[in-house]
Amino acid sequence: MALNSVFTWFMKKRFHQIELFMKYPIEVQGDVFGKLLEMGVHTEWGLDHKYNSIQSVRDFKNRVPLQTYEDIKPYVERLKAGEQKLLWPTDISWFAKSSGTTSAKSKFIPVSREALENCHFKSGKDMLAMYSHNHPENKVYKGKSLVLGGSSQINELRKDSYYGDLSAIIINNLPIWVEIKRIPDRQIALMDGWEEKIEKMAQSVKDQDVSNIAGVPSWTLVLLKRVLEITGKSDIADVWPNLELYMHGGVSFKPYKDQFRHIISNPGMHYYETYNASEGFFGIQDRARAEDMLLMLDYGIFYEFIPLENADEEQPSTVALEDVEIGKVYELVISTNGGLWRYRLGDTVAFTSKSPFRIKVMGRTKHFINAFGEELIIDNAEAALQYATRECPCSVTDYTAGPIYMTNSSQGGHEWLIEFDSEPEDIDAFTRAFDQGLKNVNSDYEAKRTGDLTLRPPLIQIMPKGSFYNWMKAKGKLGGQHKVPRLSNNRQFIDEIKSSMLELM
Repeated sequence: MALNSVFTWFMKKRFHQIELFMKYPIEVQGDVFGKLLEMGVHTEWGLDHKYNSIQSVRDFKNRVPLQTYEDIKPYVERLKAGEQKLLWPTDISWFAKSSGTTSAKSKFIPVSREALENCHFKSGKDMLAMYSHNHPENKVYKGKSLVLGGSSQINELRKDSYYGDLSAIIINNLPIWVEIKRIPDRQIALMDGWEEKIEKMAQSVKDQDVSNIAGVPSWTLVLLKRVLEITGKSDIADVWPNLELYMHGGVSFKPYKDQFRHIISNPGMHYYETYNASEGFFGIQDRARAEDMLLMLDYGIFYEFIPLENADEEQPSTVALEDVEIGKVYELVISTNGGLWRYRLGDTVAFTSKSPFRIKVMGRTKHFINAFGEELIIDNAEAALQYATRECPCSVTDYTAGPIYMTNSSQGGHEWLIEFDSEPEDIDAFTRAFDQGLKNVNSDYEAKRTGDLTLRPPLIQIMPKGSFYNWMKAKGKLGGQHKVPRLSNNRQFIDEIKSSMLELM
């Protein structure tokens, strides 16, 4: 009882601080900008870009070009090898590993102590602060917090350095007030083999008093279904009667919403969305049943925004927070307390409100599939097709792909419509090679394919010759400036093309 009272007091105190940046957003962001410059001035990056003479945001924009991961990768490699004070003044010993770059299977984002404490840990407190404010009768801290984390491992270049999923880094460094309530134990939470990990997690948490869950929807569903199998129940509410909150992020929740409600009947169940990445934590749903999130402005992250129509320029101009327009789509640019400077995250957002600043995540700047956290990009697809056509000699004319969403009885997956100039002799062998090619270049896809738990093998449909041409012609989009969409995070193109093919048959 005492712990719950302290928790409630602390959450109320933090909510008042949140209200402060909601009321004075531009001033708070100005303060963040000043502190970041002060920290960066004595780094190699700050010296190279003469941070000591920057007097304004305008100076900062003129002095520091926009960056991608490929631009900062040489600094990251040096940090992994043991050099310090390159991008940030305090020591970097953690690297968040994720997929999505065009030049490597994984990218490694430096994670500073300041980023952990003032961004990632702070966001966890804020999620609960907002929830507690909206639901003052909650009993969330009386039960256990079930956290689905990733894995971490020793940096191959240094024995005092580590890399892993961001969630694993957070679990490895949690403050005591969180750790005493978190399940499963750290040994299971940080396991590398997902199939075994899901089984051990289900066995270890099924008899606990779980009041809240945090995790990516696709993996959370896999775990919940396994818990139901083990317990012989059909409803999670019968396993954990005090479960009241699910905090989700990483991928869109829309395809999963009905499945969660199918296996969790509790009418008092609440679902809250978060927006985070390896590079930082950016947004939290601050209102019950809302479809947007509050942009978090006091996490040591300074924001700029590129209008989407200008995103393809080499060095597009950016818009300040105070100048954004509601409903317009922007690419996110961040400078962080982890040493990322004017970094192009690759995500797009649209503002739903300016008082306070609230956003909706619109997707990535390029075509992609991220229905299950796999972050599949066109470069991955091209590399995998090249691998498969080498292994099973054939020639691809056109293709497109989209997700197959999970159902209550089957895993999710990807459907690929491929038109061949010359077909492979064995389509099953081609499918296996293509699947392996995707695993070779994308570690998140590889993880989701482990044991077929979240992603089934690719479903490849051989399209009759002329299918894509006829579809483009029907849409009035023949010509060099029009291209077949390669990847989509929904089934619009897949279903349209299949439908048009049936009409022609």
